[in-house]
Amino acid sequence: MTFNLTVSPDFAPERISGWYIFNTWLQKEIGKSVHLELYDDFASQRADIARGKVDLIYANPSDAAFLVREHGFVGVARPLGVTDEVVVAVADESPYAAVEDLRPGTRIAATDHPDIRMMGMILLEPADLGRDTTTQRECATYVLVAKALLTGQADVGFFLKAAYDDLASSTKKRLRPLVTSQIQVVRHGLLAGTKAVPHVSALRHALLGMTDSPKGRDALANLGFTGWENFEQEDVEFMIDLMDTLVA
Repeated sequence: MTFNLTVSPDFAPERISGWYIFNTWLQKEIGKSVHLELYDDFASQRADIARGKVDLIYANPSDAAFLVREHGFVGVARPLGVTDEVVVAVADESPYAAVEDLRPGTRIAATDHPDIRMMGMILLEPADLGRDTTTQRECATYVLVAKALLTGQADVGFFLKAAYDDLASSTKKRLRPLVTSQIQVVRHGLLAGTKAVPHVSALRHALLGMTDSPKGRDALANLGFTGWENFEQEDVEFMIDLMDTLVA
């Protein structure tokens, strides 16, 4: 039996090797074959999820909703202390000093990550801006979001905080955060599909024990994690309900 593992496309490109290292570690730890498939965008990933081609996924909160409600996925584990916060940033030379300074017609650069777009727009509410008073430029990566700001193609950019923190220092020096969310309970997590559900206990045991061995700690470090904690189904449902409330 082979499990197909994938990762939400919003992870930093610098972590690609980390996920392959994690995949190798996981196979050895649980004694099962695991194939890692990484996608360039959410659309192609969701298409394969609908076709039943995904058994394990490190998912963002928006995808967690349809994975659980439409495809029967269950929670396994989530990284310790890693929350999905959003940074709304501008170029350092921008005239905007605060969100309230923004005006109708503001140009936004963002990836196709639905959670980050939604939370970013909530952070712009103090300026009375919405989708009908802004224009959005879709970028394939957060590096390209930064480039759009630095080349004057956008006024503000939406970043997953972890991705913003992973930008090259030379890039971050030329950017300036206007505001950062502090929701703290919106988080990515590892979910298991129907085929993998019988193995949730073994998967959870392996992940929570990663800090017990040098190879496990090395795999964690390559992901930028310090460890994992339980992601029980009630935790998943609470987060889904919260996301529904934020969207409403």
